[in-house]
Amino acid sequence: MNHIFDFFFGQYATYNTIDVVLEIIAVIFGFLSVWYSKQNKVLVFPTGMISTIIFVYLLLKWELLGDMMINAYYFIMSVYGWYFWTKKVDQTHVTPISTTTIKEKQASVAIFIATLIFVFTVYKTFDKWTSWVAYVDALTTAIFFVGMWLMAKRKIENWIFWIIGDIISVPLYFYKGFTFTSFQYLGFTVIAIYGYLAWKKLLNNNQVTV
Repeated sequence: MNHIFDFFFGQYATYNTIDVVLEIIAVIFGFLSVWYSKQNKVLVFPTGMISTIIFVYLLLKWELLGDMMINAYYFIMSVYGWYFWTKKVDQTHVTPISTTTIKEKQASVAIFIATLIFVFTVYKTFDKWTSWVAYVDALTTAIFFVGMWLMAKRKIENWIFWIIGDIISVPLYFYKGFTFTSFQYLGFTVIAIYGYLAWKKLLNNNQVTV
């Protein structure tokens, strides 16, 4: 039994207690954020902002630059998303769930490519482009950047990017030694699948009533 515990949590023996507590708090609020997103509730943003600001601190301390940039970007996009989701499109309705337009798909491709270039530049600048982890980190950063942008604009396709990125992140974070965060992304994957189905149902219902 001890061998199993050490396999999953042994790396925390060298961590400061406060960092472990902060990671757990960030994971809890991360779960709340994704759950509220699945429910199509604006609380996705304040809970997400708490999670991301903690992870920015931790990831900077752990020198995981790509992951840190993801969370810093999440925080900024959460501010934008909070405004966009509550913006009135008329006197009684806020911005609804919708599908991406051709221009938004083109913008998504541009964000993806620009993020890859940006993350690569940062890693090279700080001489951190030293293993396969950097390649995967750059890929997941680009995927999540697009996913967050689409979520902030209340586009249903955001869930597809979250699902792909979450699946990649589960083994990646476990390999990095962050077991709690790895479990978080495993949970995110499940919630994201249900989130897509829930948003799809809402979108179909809105189209029927229009």
